[in-house]
Amino acid sequence: MKKTILTLGLLCTLLSACAYKPLIDTSGRSGTFNNDQAKEITNDIQHCKTLAKENSTFVGNIVYWTLNPNMDTKKESLTRKCLTNRGHSVLN
Repeated sequence: MKKTILTLGLLCTLLSACAYKPLIDTSGRSGTFNNDQAKEITNDIQHCKTLAKENSTFVGNIVYWTLNPNMDTKKESLTRKCLTNRGHSVLN
């Protein structure tokens, strides 16, 4: 019974790292654009998450997470960088 609970707890912990939801300031502007880019936020999030998923693996995420001082997975880091490069102000 203890082994099952421990396994379930470990699985939930690992799966929680897969659910990255970026926190974005939608009313502000990035310094590189004259107007806000929030009108494209839903489309940009979907594209960035797809790009990050295609360019990361489960093992790569775990290795990146253990070596990264911010405790981010590679998928989170790629998603954040993609959104930032598209002009969004990502807070987390």
